[in-house]
Amino acid sequence: MEPLWIFRHVDCEGPGYLADVLETHRIPWRLIAVDQNETIPASIEGCAGLVFMGGPMSVNDPLPWIEPELGLIRAAAQAGKPVLGHCLGGQLISKALGGQVGPNRVREIGWHPVDRADTTAATDWLGALPARFEAFHWHGETFSLPPGAQPLLFNENCAHQAFAMDSILALQCHVEMTEELVREWVARYADELSTPTPSLQSPEQITADLPNRISALKQHADILYRRWLRPLLGR
Repeated sequence: MEPLWIFRHVDCEGPGYLADVLETHRIPWRLIAVDQNETIPASIEGCAGLVFMGGPMSVNDPLPWIEPELGLIRAAAQAGKPVLGHCLGGQLISKALGGQVGPNRVREIGWHPVDRADTTAATDWLGALPARFEAFHWHGETFSLPPGAQPLLFNENCAHQAFAMDSILALQCHVEMTEELVREWVARYADELSTPTPSLQSPEQITADLPNRISALKQHADILYRRWLRPLLGR
């Protein structure tokens, strides 16, 4: 099997728990370290699918790797290859496929519930996930739904937490988190947490009961990731 390509945009925002899931299912993958100026491939030849991780930048910033990544997303969508985006990655997918990305009405950081959309796509993609479950968040911008996309998740802070179309899954929330990633982000981005609000939690709130929260999140992520991997797993 050809490998999945995982695009990392900042060194502390790698694949996290997704890497564990891929290893469990024996899915090969290759990390493309954009943060280390690794060259963006010119085509999707040689990959089984694409994964885009998060980052503090905006998809609307004039960064040299954004347009090449958007082009890869469009090519993968046209070829029917699986594409997965987390936060910034989800925003890249939306922009590539005709959506818009701009400021969310609030900054959403920490542990907040998300709700299932009442759509046939949500029934297909979310499987046994509960009607409401807790996910991790760290974003100030958000995406609109591109043409043909079906909403999967939402909450009171952000109208679009996830959408799907064909073999594409775009997430605004983070389901790839591990304990180590959460603690690293809290330390790295501490300046963003100085003034808590109802949608922006303090470091103490974010790290409270962390092992149990991560354990529950991994169970939810398993369902989402297995559904996304269905074209590669053959079931």
